[in-house]
Amino acid sequence: MSDPADDVAALTRDLVQMDSRSRLSNLEVAERVEAALAGFEIERIDFADPAGTPKRALVAHRGGAGGIAFSGHMDTVPDTGWQDDPWSGRIDADGVLHGLGSTDMKGPLAAAIVAARGLPDSVPVTLLITTDEETTKQGAREIVARSELARRAALRGILVVEPTGMVPVRGHRSHILYTAVATGVQAHSSTGKGRNANWTLLPFMQDMHGIFERLRTDPALQDAAYDPPFSDFNMIIDNHGAAVNVTVPKATATIKFRYSARVDPTPITAAVQEAADHAGVALTATPEGDPPELPADHPLVRLCAEESGTAARTAPFGTDACVLSALAPCVVFGPGDIAEAHTPTEKVRIADLTASVPVLQTLARRIVRN
Repeated sequence: MSDPADDVAALTRDLVQMDSRSRLSNLEVAERVEAALAGFEIERIDFADPAGTPKRALVAHRGGAGGIAFSGHMDTVPDTGWQDDPWSGRIDADGVLHGLGSTDMKGPLAAAIVAARGLPDSVPVTLLITTDEETTKQGAREIVARSELARRAALRGILVVEPTGMVPVRGHRSHILYTAVATGVQAHSSTGKGRNANWTLLPFMQDMHGIFERLRTDPALQDAAYDPPFSDFNMIIDNHGAAVNVTVPKATATIKFRYSARVDPTPITAAVQEAADHAGVALTATPEGDPPELPADHPLVRLCAEESGTAARTAPFGTDACVLSALAPCVVFGPGDIAEAHTPTEKVRIADLTASVPVLQTLARRIVRN
């Protein structure tokens, strides 16, 4: 019998060594994941992202209906700030594996695969393996829209194995992405013949700062069950490579507004649209999905709390649960430290990944009995 620690380390290392930043195709990673799932029925869900890049999500199942699913994603954020090789998969003598995506979330995904493989055939188990979680959640959307295997599995619950330190997360925020585009006329800035799009965008940005402050001060837009209680309203600005001696022809402000299930986003969306109309900028609003949140006494939440020995909590970040909850109740519950995610020194302890394997297996057994 193989050692789960060795299996988890080997699979995590292999996955980390493959570059699967969200803008790239993930087919190589999907093929490696599929190779690790011998004996499972596999459903390949192929699609192209908005840039036309080929992508693949996977659904794997073994056993009858009415079991649990483990879910993880194959893509990573960009390698911003990395000084070492982001794809080294290097394992230190103390059992720490380094690399982009090691914690978020190729290590937890590997642990879930090893856990599923180690279950007896009599325990039904499903794997929902997505991509583009870090950007559009399209992999999860494709599974929900197209997977016949997931529907036949008649899932009783889904564990999204994002790194929570094996503390069950019963709810988290979701987001709306606002994209505001101001248009100018490009010219040499010295001629006086151009029109800088930034001057059109600036009044909109000032209004957005007002909304940012309102979210932090208006109790009606806050949720005390979350830390922090106020919603995130983060903006980035793009001049699309314009030089300082060119009147900017296009200026884009992108805002991520995160909110929980108890916060009505309608007033914010209306205020953003009103500001865009007033400033004369083109606005699109793209919702991620409804914020998922289960009550503390939900059976799946209780099971996870019992097995972990910790009370369930909420989280300010988002996961595929905002989409996958259309299939079954979701709890976010996996190994690793979320503080490592999206950092230029990302790493994960193999021991933490390995310790999660029997916990996930016990939950798979218990959900069938309950």
